Amino acid sequence: MSETFDVAVIGAGVVGSAVARLLAGYHLDVALIESRCDVGDGTSKANTAILHTGFDAEPGTLESRLVGKGYQLLKDYADATGIPYESTGALLVAWDAEQLAALPGLMDKAERNGRADTEIVGRDEVYRLVPELGPGALGGLAVPGESIICTWTTNLALATDAVRRGAQLLRSHHVGSVTVGAAETELHTNRGDIRARWVINAAGLGSDVIDAQFGYDRFHLHPRRGELLVFDKQARRLVDKIVLPVPSKLGKGVLVSPTVYGNVLLGPTAEDMTDRADTSTTADGCAFLLAKGARIMPRLLAEEVTATYAGLRAASDVPDYTVEIDGEQRYAVAGGIRSTGLTASMAIAEHLLELLGGAGLELRERTDLPGPPRMPNLGEAFLRPYADGARIARDPAYGAVVCFCERVTVGEIRDAMHSTIPPRDIDGLRRRTRAMNGRCQGFYCGARATGMLQGDEPEEYR
Repeated sequence: MSETFDVAVIGAGVVGSAVARLLAGYHLDVALIESRCDVGDGTSKANTAILHTGFDAEPGTLESRLVGKGYQLLKDYADATGIPYESTGALLVAWDAEQLAALPGLMDKAERNGRADTEIVGRDEVYRLVPELGPGALGGLAVPGESIICTWTTNLALATDAVRRGAQLLRSHHVGSVTVGAAETELHTNRGDIRARWVINAAGLGSDVIDAQFGYDRFHLHPRRGELLVFDKQARRLVDKIVLPVPSKLGKGVLVSPTVYGNVLLGPTAEDMTDRADTSTTADGCAFLLAKGARIMPRLLAEEVTATYAGLRAASDVPDYTVEIDGEQRYAVAGGIRSTGLTASMAIAEHLLELLGGAGLELRERTDLPGPPRMPNLGEAFLRPYADGARIARDPAYGAVVCFCERVTVGEIRDAMHSTIPPRDIDGLRRRTRAMNGRCQGFYCGARATGMLQGDEPEEYR
């Protein structure tokens, strides 16, 4: 490319997209670079989709501060853009005396993180809150502020906002190496070189690799695979809040959670890997989760599992986020961002902006910004197009169902194809519409949805 960008952001996951959106609010030429063919197609797409209060973060860490701030920032942004979320609340369940004894410490940690609304509850209250729990619970910690959210729409909204503000999205550009010059840095990609005066590394699982290209050896990542089971919508009646285990030295453990799509999740596993691309699911992982589910909520196992998936979390050897600036090389990194990065993303962007301004990046705020995008609703708790009589009357395409499991219409797929960031593959279409995510997993609607992805739009609805 002949153009030299003021700032290049590597990685269009939720953190990189939030950073690009914020930078594009200033008089800066911004590039958002993604190695995959779609935004949010890495670690950001597959997690437990919880909007965290940060009650259990380690007090005093950068993570605890940014999660606490990001919680409200993301809620406000979701309200402005239509990202679906539900304030379900959560319940940590103690199953033995050791876990019960840990609850006061967790409540104290929550209070030090600014969450004074947590409450230790006894056995009877635990079963009143979640009647379908398995036998043997001794008590719990109620966390009313925890919520569920759509991760796909969050990432897409932030990236869409960035592009609408003028950022240039470069998909399928893998940064293999960098050359730092006196006034600009060259990013050598599989599709040519990209030049930028400043570089922001938000490359997720690859952020330590990019960091090493700038001469650093300060954190190291390994992929931690988390497998999850998705239960049919019939299971949603069993659980209306997030059911969490009491954390141990081994990790946060397996949860049961409703989703904004009307399903129920069971998971995740936590398996340290070496392959940074292995998101396969396994028989052992499934068996492990079913055994855990039988303890937590036995009746859940009577419901159908409609899907399994696995995500890779960026496990760092540094116990906190790594968000730092190198003014001499005009380089910044946001690395080692764990699953809490979804909640913290907008606060991470604000924190980086402060650091960048202090390191010499000229920030002149724009006054001509477009309003936030209004995203299509994928949440079951809100009015979907197939049920919106007034919308269907205006445009019958919203009454023509393509995916009957998820009730996705021609109008929604058409809108996705003509959106600011259209999908380039079938998984991208799934994340924008929920098509093929239901019980039949695309058996019925896959051919038609694929046809529309390839441009075969029904003539009567054009």
